Amino acid sequence: MKNKNIIRIAFVTAVILLIPFVAMRFSDEVDWNSFDFAVAGALLFGFGLTYELMTRKTDNRAYRAAVGMAVAAALLLVWINMAVGMAGNEDNPVNLMYFGVLAVGVIGAIIARLRPRGMANAMFAMAIAQALVAVIALIIGKPPVHSTEELFEVLKVLALNAFFVVLFAGAALLFRRAGNAARIEPKA
Repeated sequence: MKNKNIIRIAFVTAVILLIPFVAMRFSDEVDWNSFDFAVAGALLFGFGLTYELMTRKTDNRAYRAAVGMAVAAALLLVWINMAVGMAGNEDNPVNLMYFGVLAVGVIGAIIARLRPRGMANAMFAMAIAQALVAVIALIIGKPPVHSTEELFEVLKVLALNAFFVVLFAGAALLFRRAGNAARIEPKA
C-alpha cells in the first residue's frame, strides 16, 4: 500500500474528528474526552485502512461499493453500540451479541478469501445474524410494552436492526454483482 493512501486515511480521520472537537466549543451536548477521541480515531482509521486493503487490487466498481457499504455498516454498528447501545443503553450486556455479527463477517471473509461470491455469502450471513441478534435481544431483554413509549423503544430497536440488515444484504447483492461481472469479463 502506498504511503499516500495511509496519509489520506489519516487526514480524513482527522477532519472527521474535528467535527466533535469544534462542536464541543459551541455546545454542551457534545462532551468527549481524550479517550473518546482516541477510540473514535482508531475506529475511523482502522475501518478506512480495512477498506483500502480490501480494494487495493481491484477496479471492479461493484466490489469496491460492496466493501464500502460493508465497512461503513460495520463501523456504524460498532460506533452506535459503543456510544448508546443497539438494545437499551450502551451498558446493556445484550449489546455484546452484536459483536458476534462482526465475527460472522470476519470469519466469512477469511473463508471466502475476499472473493466476491464468497463475500456475498458472508454478507448474507451477517444480515441473518443481525436479524437473529435483534430477536434474541428483544426476547432476553423482555422489554415491557405497557405504554406507547415502551412500544416505541421496541420499534426503535427493530427499525435500527432492520437498517443494518438492509445494509449487509445490500453489500451482499453488490458482491454478487461483482462476482457476476468478473465471470463475464474477457481474460487478458
